[in-house]
Amino acid sequence: MEMGALKRGKRSGWWIAGVKDPETIAEHSFRTAIIGSVLAMLEGADPAKVALLCTFHDTQETRVGDIPWIGRRYLTAARNEDVTADQVADAHPVVAAGIKAIVEEYESGESLEVLVAHDADRLECMLQGLEYLEQGYRNAQEWVDSTRAKLKTPSAIALANAAQDMSSAEWQRTYLR
Repeated sequence: MEMGALKRGKRSGWWIAGVKDPETIAEHSFRTAIIGSVLAMLEGADPAKVALLCTFHDTQETRVGDIPWIGRRYLTAARNEDVTADQVADAHPVVAAGIKAIVEEYESGESLEVLVAHDADRLECMLQGLEYLEQGYRNAQEWVDSTRAKLKTPSAIALANAAQDMSSAEWQRTYLR
């Protein structure tokens, strides 16, 4: 039930860019998991592990909301690991341990899977920004540029290049024929 709130919670950073009805946290997490799986295949990482990391990367936002980067200058939010521990406090011990381990790994791990998961999160944000740019939200360009600059893996960089070189209309003409 708690994760259902992610289907209603909006990604608040996009409001700063002027987007009137931004994507939900769940929509972002879903596409992040798909992108993560694809990047993992391309980078030689474990796609299932990356998808799992991506699926749980923003689940804490059911408790603390989606605090945009500017808000973090003024607020001190609980660590994601602490929020997760509270979320799973009454879960079966095996489930609680598993979810806590995934979140801990995402937040502080250094494996290839973690690197790919973080790139998936950034690439999804960049893609969403490109879509908002096409819809006329010019302020989304800053999100596109800043998230793109943080990409680390060759596959994420290549996909970012491809995405910036092809409009959604061109994609439809090319791939939906």
